[in-house]
Amino acid sequence: MKQVILVITELRLPKGKLAAQVAHASVDAAWKSPEKTVNEWRMLGMKKIVLKVKDKAELLRYKKMADEAGLVTSLITDAGHTVVEPGTITCLGIGPDKEEKIDRITGKLKML
Repeated sequence: MKQVILVITELRLPKGKLAAQVAHASVDAAWKSPEKTVNEWRMLGMKKIVLKVKDKAELLRYKKMADEAGLVTSLITDAGHTVVEPGTITCLGIGPDKEEKIDRITGKLKML
C-alpha cells in the first residue's frame, strides 16, 4: 500500500509552500478513500512517495489515467495568498491503494 503525490516542477515553489501543498494532497486523498483502505495503509506505515511532473498538462494526464483506473485522486489548487495566482493547480494526490495499481500509472515518474 502506498500513496503518491505528483508535484508540478515548473512552478518552482519554495520548500515550505511545496511541503504544504503536498500535505494538502495527502490528507485530502486519504479523506476521500475508503476507511478500510486507509486503515490498512496506516497499519503498513502510511508509505508516501512524492514524484515530479513538468507541468499542469502532464499532471492532468496522470489524473485522468488514475481516475480511469479507479484510484482515488485529489487535485490541489492554491488559494493564491502567497506565491502563486489563485486557482493555480499545484499537485495531485493518488491513493492510498495497492502499490501495483498505482505503479501501473505513475511507475515511470522520477522522485522529487
